[in-house]
Amino acid sequence: MSAGRYVIDSRTGRVGQVMGREGPYVQLRPPGGGREWDCPPEAMAPAPPGEVLRARVRAINSEGRLP
Repeated sequence: MSAGRYVIDSRTGRVGQVMGREGPYVQLRPPGGGREWDCPPEAMAPAPPGEVLRARVRAINSEGRLP
């Protein structure tokens, strides 16, 4: 998966944005920011369009709250 794409971590059901790779893992970040987590590539699935839209709205909303 390329950086910037939204995926689902099938182990937890969490949606994350691909940030890059670290060793054998892909690093994911929650929509709108937060702490990254590692996910094995085989546990990732493309996020459905509705989830991607929700993730983008959350990210835009969190940017609007910054001072």
